[in-house]
Amino acid sequence: MQLHWKFIENAKRVGSKMALFDTLSDTSFSYSQLFIASIMIKTFIDKYSSQFVGIMLPPGAGSILSILGTQMSGKVPVMINYATGAIDNAIYAQNKCHFRMIITSRKLLDKLELKPIKGMIFIEDWLEKLSTSMKLKALIKSKLPVSLLTAFIHQGSIDDVAVILFTSGSEKEPKAVQLTHRNILHNVTTIPEIIDVGEEDIFIANLPYFHVFGLTINLWVPLSYGASIVAMPNPLDYKTICEAIKKHNVSIMVGTPTFFWGYAKRADEDTFKSVRYAIAGADKLPLMVNDTYIEKFNLKIFEGYGATETSPVISTNTPTYYKLGSVGKPLPGVKVKICDIDTGKELPVGSEGKILVKGELVMKGYYNDLEETSVRIRDGWYDTGDIGVIDEDGFLWHKGRLKRFVKVAGEMISLVKVEHLLESVIPEGSYCCVVDVPNFEKGADIVACVTTKQFDKKTMLKHLRGKLPPMAIPKELYVMDELPMMASGKVNFREVEKMVRNMVNEQPKEKEKKR
Repeated sequence: MQLHWKFIENAKRVGSKMALFDTLSDTSFSYSQLFIASIMIKTFIDKYSSQFVGIMLPPGAGSILSILGTQMSGKVPVMINYATGAIDNAIYAQNKCHFRMIITSRKLLDKLELKPIKGMIFIEDWLEKLSTSMKLKALIKSKLPVSLLTAFIHQGSIDDVAVILFTSGSEKEPKAVQLTHRNILHNVTTIPEIIDVGEEDIFIANLPYFHVFGLTINLWVPLSYGASIVAMPNPLDYKTICEAIKKHNVSIMVGTPTFFWGYAKRADEDTFKSVRYAIAGADKLPLMVNDTYIEKFNLKIFEGYGATETSPVISTNTPTYYKLGSVGKPLPGVKVKICDIDTGKELPVGSEGKILVKGELVMKGYYNDLEETSVRIRDGWYDTGDIGVIDEDGFLWHKGRLKRFVKVAGEMISLVKVEHLLESVIPEGSYCCVVDVPNFEKGADIVACVTTKQFDKKTMLKHLRGKLPPMAIPKELYVMDELPMMASGKVNFREVEKMVRNMVNEQPKEKEKKR
């Protein structure tokens, strides 16, 4: 069964139940209303011949109706990042996937102070064109039995592409990830096997739908089980999100560690009282954030691990299986192995190496990029590009990106490890990022950036010297007002690296001026 049919099944079953509360319009939609509206949106999408439909909208009625309408029309939603470089991302997606139509919103473009580009269609215009006769036809269709609905709502294969998402581009040019209905449904159907999720739950949709974590967990999981969604257009609006969690008695929330820390600073002791599960992913969960939620809110955050290419969840901690610092056990039906970085040979338990994943959650491939797909997927095994360890109890420990290891004077240095040690000595609420810059004599130098001036450099270096080899000690330490971030809450490593290399290159000029 395809994803939109899972939604239709629930719309027929729990029609009057609230499916969505759209905080942007302050409007609630029942499952029946969402179904009727998506049928009407489908009629507009049917008029376009392209197989791909760009969607550039924040979580809410507009984005959900566009996704459902596109899939009901037998087309593929291409989710576009509007948070950073929206127009560039839109053009990149159009060129990469060879389409023009992008459903967006005038309000969104006005807020971002952007002008529309060729191919953009405004959801407001469609909503204004909804006539009484269209509404009546959609209502009648929504009441038909499923056997008759198949006559005008697309019914394809579970192995058809359900969505195209783009990798974050934090390390290199974004790739167009093709996720099938089967891929996403693996997460949708197995997550309830490890945590109890049902139609009584209320999800806070705080992550954008162009982010796979938000799309799968905050959209398809609740719609597949008849649960409710409270949609938030801006994940950085910490105060409003905390108020919504409390007001709507949200029971399940997911997010990146950065967002969880932002919520903690704006929440009171009762904010998360209704939350049963808080799940963190996309980046390492700092102990500081974990401890704050336990001590201040009596709420344990379950850390998980995944990737856009795996729909996304590979493993997660749960109430049953939990080890602080690990990213939990693999989901049912997911195989994980650790392989030698150089030889590709599978390593024994407790050994550190590359993380490879196999199962129905692994993407179909990168769109129009057979070469990169063949590099990353071999014999069904997806090479995550991450380094990790599986312990004797079957828990996976994520050690960082392979690309975030650098060879200095012949020794492999983990930039993530240096960051974790720095985090233990900088003030609470500050951030750090460690990158490398070229050094022709020893391969590279380690350089650190912090977002605070409240530190003693000598004390910090002394702390690091006791725990790191000399070549891993940062050669330079730069203070920034803030670190460039991706919309997902991850640090934009490419941008930090570029900024640092520019600063390093400027240093000789500064020294020359002083002479």
